[in-house]
Amino acid sequence: MQARPPSPIAAAGAGKRPAGRVRAGGTALMGLLLSLPVAAIAQTWTEAWPLDATPAATPATVATPAARPVAMRVPRKADFQHASAPAEVRFVADWVADSADNRGLPYMIIDKVNATVFVFDARGRLQGTGPALLGITPGDRTPEGIGDRKLSAIPVQDRITPAGRFVASLDRDLQGQSILWVDYASALALHRVVKGKPDERRAERLQSESSQDNRISFGCINVQANFFDSVVSPAFTGTNGIVYILPETGTVRDMFGAYDVNIPTGAHALPKP
Repeated sequence: MQARPPSPIAAAGAGKRPAGRVRAGGTALMGLLLSLPVAAIAQTWTEAWPLDATPAATPATVATPAARPVAMRVPRKADFQHASAPAEVRFVADWVADSADNRGLPYMIIDKVNATVFVFDARGRLQGTGPALLGITPGDRTPEGIGDRKLSAIPVQDRITPAGRFVASLDRDLQGQSILWVDYASALALHRVVKGKPDERRAERLQSESSQDNRISFGCINVQANFFDSVVSPAFTGTNGIVYILPETGTVRDMFGAYDVNIPTGAHALPKP
């Protein structure tokens, strides 16, 4: 075993007179006091123990301040107005509301897997949701030079609705119809459903309960006319907005840097399906 260091108390008394001598000196002094007059006793007492003498200071006990409770930040979440939505849509909508990634602008989330559009105001309150028609070919990439091609020159493998974050605004197409330009450079837009070829049955596809038949466009997002007029147009009138098109082959965390607002530690993860 290792030798322990000297006790702090023993070390503090090193060099002083032994306790026995102190006690002997005290007995002699008391005998002297008993043989003196009262005045002499008082004088002797004062000289032995001055009235202004201060006892040796004892080490103060330092109180450890109580730890203040750490205030947990309450995450901001999107308000879905009691509407149902897939877990991944809620994940992204809450992240946008909490991180303010929309920069104070209205925003839209397009869920390609379920062929559904969700429109929110700048504060993250759901304004409406509706079905959508998407590019006939699944995928997340933007085909190179797609914005400069004629529709007839776009092969089927390039008829993709790309994923990503876009700054969108309302404008007019060549026919003067109001559309939402999602990405002008690649000619990607959201607009009222077009008639198309009879065998495409675009209107019927929008009304079907399944999302499996919603892949038919050249890449643009088609929505019902009343949804465009009553939800999309009012939300984006007079302002730009952000459109988040969710990926089909990647993750929203990799694409947008999205995180789970319910995990304050930073160990963010997507919710399990």
